[in-house]
Amino acid sequence: MLHVTDLSFRHGERVLFDRASAAFSDGWKVGLVGRNGAGKSTLLKLIQGQIEIDGGEINLMGRTRIGSVPQDPPGGDITVLDAVLAADVERTTLMAEAETCHDGLRQAEIHARLDEIGASSAPSRAASILHGLGFDNEKQGRPCGEFSGGWRMRVALAGTLFSDPDLLILDEPSNHLDLEAMLWLTEHLKKFRNTLLMVSHDRDLLNDVCDHIVHIDNQKLVPYTGNYDFFERTRAERLANDAAQQQKVAAQRKHMQAFVDRFKAKASKARQAQSRMKMIEKLGPVASVPIEEKVSFNFPSPDLLASPIETLDEVSVGYPNGPLVLRKLDLRIDMEDRIALLGQNGNGKSTFIRLISQRLEPREGKLKKTPKLRVGYFSQDQEESLDYEATPFDHMNRALPGSGEAKVRAQLGRFGFSRDRANLKVGVLSGGEKTRLLLALATRAAPHMLLLDEPTNHLDMDARASLVEAINDFEGAVVLVSHDTHLVKMVADTLWVVAEGTVTPFDGDIDDYQTKLLKERGGRPAKQEKPADAANKKEQRKAAAEQRTNKAPLKKAVDSAEKMLARLTEQMNGVLAKLADPAIYSGPRTVVADLQKEKARLEREVANAEKRWLSAQEALEIAA
Repeated sequence: MLHVTDLSFRHGERVLFDRASAAFSDGWKVGLVGRNGAGKSTLLKLIQGQIEIDGGEINLMGRTRIGSVPQDPPGGDITVLDAVLAADVERTTLMAEAETCHDGLRQAEIHARLDEIGASSAPSRAASILHGLGFDNEKQGRPCGEFSGGWRMRVALAGTLFSDPDLLILDEPSNHLDLEAMLWLTEHLKKFRNTLLMVSHDRDLLNDVCDHIVHIDNQKLVPYTGNYDFFERTRAERLANDAAQQQKVAAQRKHMQAFVDRFKAKASKARQAQSRMKMIEKLGPVASVPIEEKVSFNFPSPDLLASPIETLDEVSVGYPNGPLVLRKLDLRIDMEDRIALLGQNGNGKSTFIRLISQRLEPREGKLKKTPKLRVGYFSQDQEESLDYEATPFDHMNRALPGSGEAKVRAQLGRFGFSRDRANLKVGVLSGGEKTRLLLALATRAAPHMLLLDEPTNHLDMDARASLVEAINDFEGAVVLVSHDTHLVKMVADTLWVVAEGTVTPFDGDIDDYQTKLLKERGGRPAKQEKPADAANKKEQRKAAAEQRTNKAPLKKAVDSAEKMLARLTEQMNGVLAKLADPAIYSGPRTVVADLQKEKARLEREVANAEKRWLSAQEALEIAA
């Protein structure tokens, strides 16, 4: 369907693609991955013809309809539903023509085509997509101009999905979505019938949706079959094999060079020395395996405080001159808590973060905090306050007055800013670097409680992995808002749901929460638990959190053992199928002998894998 052949493209002084090639078949769901700045978004623009290529070819099969989210979302007086319907250009054009056409034959052609493309069912399809992305019936009838930029981007995404293109191109579709909308989008993309090309740093989205990964690596396009986890394992194995092969070549070179150095002056050995010199030349230079620099995060450790560090007693909160957003909150936050806030955008998650950071004062009730409590607050909205003409060093120096250059650079170094990068103007930094700068500023005072509102936006996979490690190593409390389900799974042991004007603990993990949402959307109400005493519920939540923490590595071990057993079983079935073919016994005996050896080896490995799986499963059952 799509062929990229010998693509070359230079952005300023940087070469992004150098004779890069890849082929995409019809119906593939492809995740495009690579480090920040590798050229992922640029490739999408090149495919759409928004940028001229420097060399090579990009060919699309036939009259392929491409759909992508426009950079300028709809606004003005057009309603949300009408804006989505307008994204189907053919339907909109035909319906407009039908109103003015007086030719009976043409009218018949128009209505036949409208029936063919399902024009009558379009409003219900558009409404369904909008509902999945968080627009209820009331919001669908409101003008686009009344919504914030993030919600209008959702309208643009809805329109693109509604247009049902042959090639759907999505660039970070999870931005501006909450976890509930992300769950719906994942299910929608899994059912998408045509070809998908998607740039995303959301590991779970890539794992759940994509059947192919294309990695932009060293100015090339490297394709892999499978989801992101399979790509990561396969690439790690390839790099390890390359490193081993290069070590082998280096050893050969060293051995032959030693012979040449020893005997090149001896007439009796001159011919052999010359022969080995030629062999060394054929080996070529020793190429090093590229090691990508990994940016590490390191949150400063606070001094320990007694728990609870913050309590809310019958607290209600809202914005000045506005209605209450959250009511009657009875909650506590302890020093060791890892809390993820769930709920649709607009339900009050950011309001709650501002409340516990004391950026909003309670209207009713009492909020008590430990006197020495220091709070670190991160939000993507803070990017607007950055001085683009100043450097990261300037920002940190202002935030740590009188601390001295060494301390300022040490704090920046915790977040991957070398001296050179720290001296660049903020305006030339990448989105990921700006996020890292904001995290560095938020943690400069070694906070006891860290509040993170969508911290993964603009971070690539490696940076997200570093963020997970930093949060798990952090010795204070963390309250997190994120649509990245992988991040929530890896760091949160407590879930609080922000909905219907309050905040309530959720008894379960993120998988349980997603299952609950799917049941509700499928018309099947989630199982309701009987009311319990508040003290008992608190103990139950604490015990459940401890149990989830203990079970997490055991679950991972079981999953790993199951995957290994499945892979070995598949290999065994392949060998048995070959041995069952009578034709193989009329060929060379060595082939049959090799298959028999492979069968014996796989039998041993399957037996060992079964033992590992049983041991892991038993450990998990004991923990449960």
